[in-house]
Amino acid sequence: MNNLHTIRGREQRTGWILMLPALLLLLFVFAYPIARAFWLSFFTRNLGTELQPVFTGLDNYARMVGDGRFWQSFSTTIVFTTASVVSELLLGLAIALVLNQRIFARGLVRTSAILPWALPTALIGLAWAWIFNDQFGVVNDILRRLGLIGTGINWLGEPTLAMIALVFADIWKTTPFISILLLAGLQSISPDLYEAHAIDGATPWQSFRQITLPLLLPQILIAVLFRFAQAFGIFDLIQVMTGGGPGGATEVVSLYIYSTVMRYLDFGYGAALVVVTFLLLVAVVAIASLLLNKSRAKTSGAT
Repeated sequence: MNNLHTIRGREQRTGWILMLPALLLLLFVFAYPIARAFWLSFFTRNLGTELQPVFTGLDNYARMVGDGRFWQSFSTTIVFTTASVVSELLLGLAIALVLNQRIFARGLVRTSAILPWALPTALIGLAWAWIFNDQFGVVNDILRRLGLIGTGINWLGEPTLAMIALVFADIWKTTPFISILLLAGLQSISPDLYEAHAIDGATPWQSFRQITLPLLLPQILIAVLFRFAQAFGIFDLIQVMTGGGPGGATEVVSLYIYSTVMRYLDFGYGAALVVVTFLLLVAVVAIASLLLNKSRAKTSGAT
């Protein structure tokens, strides 16, 4: 017993030693910038007015409460994130169910399905900006050929249409990511469960609702968590396609932070915006982790 305890202790020490370089890298890349942002958020530092930071306590956070542009960008971020994640989850689940079937050239189809996600987002944004161009875009050309419109629609020049175009481009780009995650979960479900359920007289819909969804819930939560973090902090796609326009209608929080820091050189207030965004993401991760642990506990209890 003592020998076993000694061996386990030695293995744990070896594991920590092997993990130490990665932990130091994470500390340098993530922890220090976040700590620096926390510290800077309590200061007023605008390179356009003063070079030295001035301690102002919670003034930056108080300023944020009355900042209408921040709340507008925050609501825009929520709309974009909700529309993108929900649509991608539904489409990704449907694609994963299809790819899980025995179809012709299944390996080639699976590889092709993930290609949009592998392409650079800035390049995708530039391509979709041309696709939705009001004069030369493919979308308007198709609508004209079908006789649905007479003149070109200014997709990126109208607030609502610009948001629809952004959500559509993001769905095309990142739905394969969710489909691959959910496909991995589907392949972990034993076919014997479906066979036994079919013998008991269950329909395919009942099998999907009573077997697939409960067992796939952990993968669904993980996919939603990843996509929420990515969509909430999206920058490159919107910057390339609309730049936050028209009239700030598609300006999300990340673009507002970029404008605050890089254009107005207001580092103190920009740091406060980063801190609030970071805390919101941490809260969402904590809630998702709690739900994930509960779903795993139910799944293990059922099995």
